[in-house]
Parts: sequence; structure tokens; C-alpha cells
Amino acid sequence: MDIPRIFNITESAHRIHNPITPDKLASLGSALRLEPGARVLDLGSGSGEMLCTWARDHGVVGTGIDMSPLFTGHAKLRAEELGVAGQVRFIHGDAAGYVADENVDVAACVGATWIAGGVAGTVALLARSLRTGGIILIGEPFWRHLPPTEDIAKGCLAHSIADFLTLPELLAHFGHLGYDVVEMVLADQDGWDRYEAVKWLTMRRWLDTHPDDELATEVRGQLASEPVRYATYTREYLGWGVFALMQR
Repeated sequence: MDIPRIFNITESAHRIHNPITPDKLASLGSALRLEPGARVLDLGSGSGEMLCTWARDHGVVGTGIDMSPLFTGHAKLRAEELGVAGQVRFIHGDAAGYVADENVDVAACVGATWIAGGVAGTVALLARSLRTGGIILIGEPFWRHLPPTEDIAKGCLAHSIADFLTLPELLAHFGHLGYDVVEMVLADQDGWDRYEAVKWLTMRRWLDTHPDDELATEVRGQLASEPVRYATYTREYLGWGVFALMQR
């Protein structure tokens, strides 16, 4: 079980696999008023930066599940590095359908709502692991402003304009699902730049050491096109945020 290999290559140097900076991630943890011993479940935990830093800074305990053995390995090493390996565990597995054995205080899916078919399905999945009065965290893109054409939406790596909502529409959607939005932390352009631009040096270094790999042509193509594509489309039209929800 693994994610497509191209992502293991392009994001192998990432600690955070979303367009959010460490400072913003820390702000989110503080905003949630986490108590020592709070239980956190993170579906699609990537390289574990959220769980590991919150365990260090707030004393939370928790579990992360991710399909990438590479990223799961990175998460375990990060827990050791920060001295929190006794507080958090990381499981290589499919987060789709995962329900915690014991109800948690925070159930999160930050940037991987595809695991349950979108926002509504992921909120419903996370709710199955959540204690009464707990908080759901959803990380999701939104349109900063609507693309004028479907081609521009595809330039943002969406399938169509309908893939995402505007920010007001997304906040309203959470309400229609029966949840209050109680916090949000939005990515800024620096967060987007860090998430996207880190890939470019990673790809170049990988190409220098793997010139004959079967994916070398694909990686070379991405490195040649991604900076301009990103600056033209994603940076202009696409936002991203983490939203904290409590059931009404």
C-alpha cells in the first residue's frame, strides 16, 4: 500500500505536505486550546509534523495513519527527534474508513478529504471517532475567486470548477452539515510558495542522482513546467485552510 511514487519523489523533503507554514501550524494548535493528554486522530498524517509538534508543545497524545510508508517512516523519526515517541504512534495504512478504538478529542483530516469522497464524507467519518463535544479539523482548498474558465481550473490541478467552493460557500457548507465553524487558519502565499517551491529543488536533486529512472522523464517534465503553472494558476486562484468544527 502506497501513494503514487511521483508524490514520494516530489514531496520527500517536506515535513508538512500542505501549504501551511510551521508558524501557522503552531497557531492552529494554540487556537484549539489543547489540553495535556488530549487525544488526537490524524487521518492522512503525512510526515507527522502536526501530531509531533503538538505533542511537544501541548502534551497531546495521538495516532496518525498514512498510506505512504516513506512519510510514515519520516513521522516516526520526527517523533524520536522531538522526544515524543511515547505520546504518538504512526500507522502505515489506509485512512479511508479508519475509526479509533477510543473516542478522541480532536479528529483531523488535513488535506486528504478524498479518503471519504469529499468534505461531507470525511466529516462523517471523523465524527465516528469523536467524543461528544470534540473538535473536527478539515484541511481543504477553496477558490480565492472563481476561475473564469474550466481550463483555468484544470491549471490549478482541479478536474473542474465544481471541485472546490469559495471560502464563504465552504463555511456555509459546514453549517449545512450541522456543524459550527469555531476556528480557522488560512494559508498565505508564503505557505503556498514553501509547499510548491520545495518540490522544485527536490526534483532537481533527484534527477541529478536518478537520470536513468523510469520516472525521470515525468519528473523532468514537471520540473520544467511546474514553476510557471503554479505562478499562473494555483497562486492566483486557489486558497487553502484548516477549519475547526463542532457539532451543533
